[in-house]
Amino acid sequence: MKHLEITKPDDWHVHFRDNEILEHTVLATAAHFARALVMPNLKPALTSVDAVLNYHQRILKALNHQFSFTPVMTLYLNETVTPKDIETVKNHSFIVGAKYYPAGATTNAEEGARSIKSLYPLLELMQAQELVLQIHGEVTTRDIFNREALFIEEVLVPLTKDFPKLRMVLEHISTRCAVDFVLQAPSTVAATITPHHLLYNRNHLLAGGIRPHYYCLPLLKTEEDQNALQQAAVSGHPKFFAGTDSAPHAKEHKESACGCAGIYSAPYALAMYAEVFDGLDKLPRLNAFMSQFGADFYQWPRNTGSIELVQNPQVIPQQLAFGKNIVVPVAAGSTLLWSVNASS
Repeated sequence: MKHLEITKPDDWHVHFRDNEILEHTVLATAAHFARALVMPNLKPALTSVDAVLNYHQRILKALNHQFSFTPVMTLYLNETVTPKDIETVKNHSFIVGAKYYPAGATTNAEEGARSIKSLYPLLELMQAQELVLQIHGEVTTRDIFNREALFIEEVLVPLTKDFPKLRMVLEHISTRCAVDFVLQAPSTVAATITPHHLLYNRNHLLAGGIRPHYYCLPLLKTEEDQNALQQAAVSGHPKFFAGTDSAPHAKEHKESACGCAGIYSAPYALAMYAEVFDGLDKLPRLNAFMSQFGADFYQWPRNTGSIELVQNPQVIPQQLAFGKNIVVPVAAGSTLLWSVNASS
């Protein structure tokens, strides 16, 4: 049986949702990760520092001292955010920046920004304060499979030129185009990669019938795109690091006439990443991808604890508790070859 010990990892992109859901989502992530960057796309969106601070307290309450875990926070960036809020961010070390959602691009993005240009004064402040801009990189019109590539061409390339010192993370990249862009972009640009974009492609979503629990935004793309993401993740290049984009929805909201976008992977994400790296014979590089590169980019100290992975098969359950409802994790019913050692 293979064993692998890595530094306690970070998840640099996760959705916890809110209220009674937190008792499930927070603990699922905290069981395996030392830190996680929590997305602000609640209803209403977290467009003020006060709202972020209140949410942070709800997360800590749900954690209830059960794990050594740090929720890292970010502001929801749109036209209602004030310069004062951006300036106040630096008073709270666990708030690292702000998240840009184009209006309507994904779940709870109705309050997203209508124009990136309208945010330029706020981005100037973020650049001056050395904050990080997290980006949902899709346009909201034209073919849905091309929206990431078009966003890079039309929005991100000009943005990197207009703000040469602003650190940016292109979240949950899904295409070869995104990999190529990040590789040639300035050192201020990095990207997160999810386990589901590494393990699956659009055939898993669409071939033989629509499988709503593989539906996410950005969409799963082609096998060629999947292969490019895998090679980026295992390359050892410090611009690529882990962000699960674990984003749960109740089963009834996924299995509906207009199912929600979002994949729930948090309880199994670390094992999924291990499976990818093992399959490509790159297990020694898992530690840097999970536990070093993201911390370095965000200029946080690397974690000091460790966690052990073992090549011990586990079956992903058909469903899990989700407040008063249930949630179906991605790849429910399938077998993962790797598990986290419960005693580590």
